[in-house]
Amino acid sequence: MAKEKKSFVLRIDSETMSALEKWAADEFRSVNGQLEFLITTALRKNGRLKPYNKKETE
Repeated sequence: MAKEKKSFVLRIDSETMSALEKWAADEFRSVNGQLEFLITTALRKNGRLKPYNKKETE
């Protein structure tokens, strides 16, 4: 069962965006996918989101 996704506008400077685009490309992700990965990782690391559970993706 897929989780509902919400949209929002993000304004960042061009230097940050360029660095993010390169990082995403280096990891074979879209910029959106990279942002989702970074945010989820930070939330889990700081105890604000439950730890990754492999069964969730099966």
